[in-house]
Amino acid sequence: MSNSSSITEFLLLPFGDTRELQLLHFALFLGIYLAALLGNGLILTAVACDHRLHTPMYFFLLNLALLDLGCISTTLPKAMANSLWDSRAISHAGCAAQVFFFFFFFSAEYSLLTIMSYDRYVAICKPLHYGSLLGSRACAQMAAAAWGSGVLNALLHTASTFSLPLCRGNTLDQFFCEIPQILKICCSESYLREIGLLMFSVFVFFVCFVFIMLSYVQIFRAVQRMPSKQGQHKAFSTCLPHLAVVSLVISTGMFAYLKPPSTTFPSLDLLVAVLYSVVPPAVNPLIYSMRNQELKDTLRKVISRIFLNSDK
Repeated sequence: MSNSSSITEFLLLPFGDTRELQLLHFALFLGIYLAALLGNGLILTAVACDHRLHTPMYFFLLNLALLDLGCISTTLPKAMANSLWDSRAISHAGCAAQVFFFFFFFSAEYSLLTIMSYDRYVAICKPLHYGSLLGSRACAQMAAAAWGSGVLNALLHTASTFSLPLCRGNTLDQFFCEIPQILKICCSESYLREIGLLMFSVFVFFVCFVFIMLSYVQIFRAVQRMPSKQGQHKAFSTCLPHLAVVSLVISTGMFAYLKPPSTTFPSLDLLVAVLYSVVPPAVNPLIYSMRNQELKDTLRKVISRIFLNSDK
């Protein structure tokens, strides 16, 4: 019988049996990673450089971009390195760090998405109270609460998971260290405490999802009462993509973390993991910039300055 102290490394899921497939997966993940870095980096630069974007909505968007960068940087670089160097290994400490930072960024991001739905609710349904309800101090406190909840959640799950005895080898059927995959190699019945923590976390996420849905119900009711069709279209175009991303994250995340550890669908598990850990950080910059004229104008200025400086 082995335990977590005697295991020095874990073996992650390989991306294909042939070298060509591994390099293909490396190229695909590299493209997604670079797109996420570029998109979120441009949003960070635009919000930081343009004083017109120093508003609550863009403050939360800046925090979201930071969390997206952290989330995707926790999983993809190691997966790309393993594909490039034909390796599967990740150290015990590296695996624990992946679990901590992924849970930290993922939990904080979901809390922030909940706050952003409240921001949109106040902006559309209570515009006269927007300044008083979402002042600079209130925004800073809400952002700090989102980041703090992520740290607390990550500490609880990492400490609980890596205190469990491991009896079934060190092979994980995932491209990064995911808690459900670690539970599969734990001793029988020893993971019930972590299962309870996961169910509590999923319950909290579900409550947040209900809050988001209720906020959008109120938003859609207010939008339907708008006399201007253009105003209705603008409100729907900014709210619906946000709701789509939240729904994708909560549905795939619940499937991954509530599925019994004994149930194994390697291809489906891999697809679900990509959908909730890789896709949102890559597409969020597109979602929040495509329909936002102010942000698009600022991004054009930032890009033009970059090219002008490079020409000089």
